[in-house]
Amino acid sequence: MKLTKLFGLHSVQAALDYSPKNIQQAWVDTGRQDKRLTKAIDDLLDLGIQPEKVDRKRLDRLADSNNHQGIVIEVEMPGELSESDLKSAVESLNETALFLVLDNVQDPHNLGACLRSADATGVHGVIITKDNATGITPTVCKVASGAAETVPVYQVTNLARTLRWLKDQGLWIAGADGETTQTLYTTDFTAPMAIVIGAEGKGLRRLTKEQCDMLVSIPMLGRVESLNLSVATGVLLFEAVRQRLLVAK
Repeated sequence: MKLTKLFGLHSVQAALDYSPKNIQQAWVDTGRQDKRLTKAIDDLLDLGIQPEKVDRKRLDRLADSNNHQGIVIEVEMPGELSESDLKSAVESLNETALFLVLDNVQDPHNLGACLRSADATGVHGVIITKDNATGITPTVCKVASGAAETVPVYQVTNLARTLRWLKDQGLWIAGADGETTQTLYTTDFTAPMAIVIGAEGKGLRRLTKEQCDMLVSIPMLGRVESLNLSVATGVLLFEAVRQRLLVAK
């Protein structure tokens, strides 16, 4: 069992809302009282967890001097799922598939932000690489604000092989590439789809790109050449949602 500490009212409330069974213990500031903190304490008490009352210096140490807003909790971290779990999930899916694939993404802040977008857009799972990439870490859990518990994360050894298998199951593979002339607005995202995002500053690897059925770009009208990968992920996923909602009407 992997344990980590979460701090701050937003992260703590997300854990209470989405994964209360994973909370192991809690610490609160004896000198702080406000409405949101009182609610979090009441929710913890409802779970049978009696927060330990400590001074601010102790909380500072528990939170590694980060802004804890008077509360720190220890939770069991969610784990990555396997390739066999992915295959079972795809084969049992009874709605139009939408998966997010991250090709060697190494920054836990980016993974956490991508998980939030994946949760918001109803993505059926996020596929990450086992090597040269971040997995689920305490930083990922904090940035994800509950989405690490709600979105399945599948870790695969050979991404190109996984993409080939997804295509065999009827999914289209769309890779994000700033060099292509086809934009997301001229791309049909209503079919079963896996959207692939490349690593920070590197983009898609050659073998990954070769497995894509299409490459799409986000039009950039200003002087900045590219978006942060987690921002680009959100733009692409919400375009897919927009198109699917229009079809559903």
